[in-house]
Amino acid sequence: MEKQKIHPYIPIFIGVISVSLSAIFVKLANAEAGVIAFYRMLFSVLIMAPLFFGKYTNEIKELRIRDWLFSSVAGIFLAFHFILWFESLNYTSVASSTVLVTLQPLFAFVGTYFFFKENITLKTILAGVIAIVGSILISWGDFKLSGTAFYGDMLALVACALVTAYFLFGQDVRKRLSLVTYTMVVYAVSTITLFIYVLIKGESFGPYPTMDWIWFILLAIVPNLLGHTLFNWSIKYVSTNVVSIAILFEPIGAAILALLIFKEYLIATQIIGGFIVIVGILLFVVDEKKIFKFFSKKA
Repeated sequence: MEKQKIHPYIPIFIGVISVSLSAIFVKLANAEAGVIAFYRMLFSVLIMAPLFFGKYTNEIKELRIRDWLFSSVAGIFLAFHFILWFESLNYTSVASSTVLVTLQPLFAFVGTYFFFKENITLKTILAGVIAIVGSILISWGDFKLSGTAFYGDMLALVACALVTAYFLFGQDVRKRLSLVTYTMVVYAVSTITLFIYVLIKGESFGPYPTMDWIWFILLAIVPNLLGHTLFNWSIKYVSTNVVSIAILFEPIGAAILALLIFKEYLIATQIIGGFIVIVGILLFVVDEKKIFKFFSKKA
């Protein structure tokens, strides 16, 4: 991977904190899942537009057919990831939904191996397994609940597969494009996809209460522009596996926020699972030897 002055783990850390707020904002909004996702992406595009049209429009002419294809596919995957994940929050808890949607190593390990021929060490696999076991423990109690909760869990799991595909396609394109151009193209495709989806579903584009519009805008600014954009920046310099495992921190932050805001209390298995997730992530970081490289550069 290409080297960068700013260590990739720093923006990844900030990104994880930002995306942890996503489920909270979604749950606070009263609109349909597709509508929430549409406005999240629309406001993201509108906020980015001045920067893009002021400096990066020339890059559009340099896009190859492969770039357009991969960026479009990534945008479509991202759109349906949001639809299914937001819908899952209507049926299951924030902790369980965010846990399942962040089980990306299950898919990323396989995807990067077959599509990008990235080497996966035994220690990396062990780290991923530990993190995944911890994630499952967090939502263990919820798996035993009603069929409605189980349905929400399945939606979140499919959403997980879709966002992993989004990152995999993005990893290929992002290596050749600037962050702003890539993000603008992908978010624009995602916005169009969601607009068509909302029209087909017959959902309302408005009016909505003022607070809903605030949640829509915050979703665009915090998880998207500060969260996913930082992840898009990072995958130019690190493997999708690194981002996928780091995102496993999201359920921990989301669960704590859900406890404070929605009184969704954590049980023992969720707390223990959270610690196991952290152990798995740290094991992966040590395996990648990024910590030692980071401090050696600072010395």
